[in-house]
Amino acid sequence: MTADADPDATETDDAGPAAVDFERAAELAAAIDDGEYRLHELDDHTDPDTAAAARRLLVEDQSGADLSSTGSYGFPAEAAEPNIENMIGTVQVPLGVVGPVDINGGALDGERYLPLATTEGALLASVNRGCSVINRAGGATARVTKAGMTRAPVFRVDDVAEGLALVEWVREHGADLREAAESTTNHGELQDVTPYVVGNNVYLRFRYDTKDAMGMNMVTIATKEACGLVEEETSASLVALSGNLCTDKKPAAINAVEGRGRSVTADVVVPREVVDAKLHTTPEAIAEINTRKNLIGSAKAGSFGFNAHVANPVAAMFLATGQDEAQVVEGANAITTAEVTDDGDLYVSVSLASLEIGTVGGGTKLPTQSEALDILGVRGGGDPAGSNADALAEAIAVGSLAGELSLLAALGSRHLSSAHESLGR
Repeated sequence: MTADADPDATETDDAGPAAVDFERAAELAAAIDDGEYRLHELDDHTDPDTAAAARRLLVEDQSGADLSSTGSYGFPAEAAEPNIENMIGTVQVPLGVVGPVDINGGALDGERYLPLATTEGALLASVNRGCSVINRAGGATARVTKAGMTRAPVFRVDDVAEGLALVEWVREHGADLREAAESTTNHGELQDVTPYVVGNNVYLRFRYDTKDAMGMNMVTIATKEACGLVEEETSASLVALSGNLCTDKKPAAINAVEGRGRSVTADVVVPREVVDAKLHTTPEAIAEINTRKNLIGSAKAGSFGFNAHVANPVAAMFLATGQDEAQVVEGANAITTAEVTDDGDLYVSVSLASLEIGTVGGGTKLPTQSEALDILGVRGGGDPAGSNADALAEAIAVGSLAGELSLLAALGSRHLSSAHESLGR
């Protein structure tokens, strides 16, 4: 508590917000209105919860909105300081679980409940149905097939000859670039640097192993250090630390092909009798729908996502576990396959090319998001390093597989609209 806070006010433990000095909050709101302070300066004059209350009072007064629900949150505002500026409260998204679902992963093994946060009614019911089918089939297999977070600065050169000279320098000095980049971090490891020349522009796509962190800040800082070496040793000039060939928070073929973050696949073979009894359709129907909808339809649309609704479980699990929600754009880069096996059963897989996730840092440290990671048993750093983030990727992939199974079956049985109607959604 700062010197400006009420000395008689009491603070709760980390399970709840600190006590708010409402008199001080009102004074600070008036001071902002008078131009004495700016919104972001309030934390220098009181505790974080009173500062949030002051901003809330100001916004209520100027907008006419009632922010009582926004101001009702269950953890100290101080816990959110690394994650947001000008806090006035929280947006509370309903959190549910599906499962438990049986996962046979490289990093996650056994039955797990999957936490999903969403406002879309019927989503969890659908994914839960898919989980039930996966369990009846003996569980889903999941594996991370590739991992690496990228940052791609763009350099200016005089002409293509100078560009090629830079490419050759990069190929010859990989060890020097690695030493420079890794001098900034105790955890990140530079895996490779891939150059691309476009006229008098050279893009260097740095790829790192960031262990259990999503690692965007880590790789940005590391790449900046490596770029300094490039400018010292060559005639190239750095234009921007990110040249959009990374590619972050935008649909991009390079992520769909080369991957970014974790590339992960989950699959399952569902016996014909389970498809009939639980999904009320046939393996042939699901395979045909997947081909005509997810593959051909997506190709005709020019989509990077060849799937039914992978973004739904990805977004819900991102919100639940404190991931960067904007990276759902890349996380939904997924291909769903379905075919009838020689035995007449149904094989279904989901491959997510660019799942950018972590179990340490960022939003994963927020209290409720940490609890969601605890549901999966993957909170914090793994042993070995990187194993918890791999496990989270496998859980998200299996949740996506369950969602694909359920939606494809609903289309096959023509129950999609009736399911929403029956749930009143």
